[in-house]
Formats: sequence, C-alpha cells, structure tokens
Amino acid sequence: MKSERTAGLWCIDIGIALISLSTLVYIFVIPSILLKIVAILAMVVAFGWYAYHHFFKNQTDVPVYQEVREIILIDEFGERIKGWDIVGETSMLIGKNTRHNKVDIDLSGSDYASLISSQHAVLNCVNGEWYVEDADSSNGTGIRSAAQNKSNKIEIGRPYQIGPGDVLYIANTRLLVN
Repeated sequence: MKSERTAGLWCIDIGIALISLSTLVYIFVIPSILLKIVAILAMVVAFGWYAYHHFFKNQTDVPVYQEVREIILIDEFGERIKGWDIVGETSMLIGKNTRHNKVDIDLSGSDYASLISSQHAVLNCVNGEWYVEDADSSNGTGIRSAAQNKSNKIEIGRPYQIGPGDVLYIANTRLLVN
C-alpha cells in the first residue's frame, strides 16, 4: 500500500514538473500574447478538472449518525414484532431474562431464543453515540450497517458504532436500530 502511494506521488510530481516546464517553454517561445493567455487559461481549467475529479469527487462521505431512539425486534420480512425505547439510557443489556439475570432487551420470546446467551451483547451510549459490544456470547453478534448489504460478525469486547438503519444480529435474531 505504501509503495503504491509513493509511486502515485512520484507520478504526480513528474506530471507537475513536465507541465511547468512545457508552460515556461510555451510562454517564452511563442510571441503571441493571446496564445499565452489561452494556454494559461487551459492549464487552469485542466488543473481545476484534475483537482475536482481526484480530490473532491472521489472522497467518500463519512456517515453522520442521527440520534438512536429505539431498538426494534423484526421478523424475517422486516416487520416489527416488539420495540424498546432507549432515549435517555446510557447502557442496555441484550439477552434473556432468567431467574438470576435481568436484561433490558429481553429476547427470550424470540424464535431463536435457544441460540441467544443470557447476557449476549451490550449497547452503550457515549457522548450521544451508541455502540454495541458482544458480551462473550456463545453464537456471536453481527452488524449490518445501513450503508452496506453485508453483515459482519463483531469481535468480542470491541465496541462498534451503530446508527439508525443498522441491523444487529443477536445469534439469528434481528434488531433494527431506529
């Protein structure tokens, strides 16, 4: 990766040097002032086009997360089954209620409850941003960003930022972040 970047920078440097050299030759060799003005304007337009296409157009937008208000249990068709309001909360435990364990988002009634750990995942709010972490669950936790079509399994103990439109996979159970 670094060698590709270095080679790209060298190509740009050589291109700039060649353009500068040809500009100087053109300006001092050709006597017509009109041709000099046209040449300078053409180079300004060419540089503007290059800068636009290589610096501004190819920049990827950084997603701006809106406020997360609710976690929604959805079925295989994307229909709402149940929801949990999380406004004002700082931490939410996802899992199954048992006699010895109480969770904030109880999935014990879901279709895949047998695959869900008692303490499966944790949602944490830090400075208004929500994060999900797998709590060392047996069957893992996944996330599909609203901007992607593919879900990814998250690493245990590593927080992942979530926002509206993201889908959390708690084992095979889907939770929509809204």
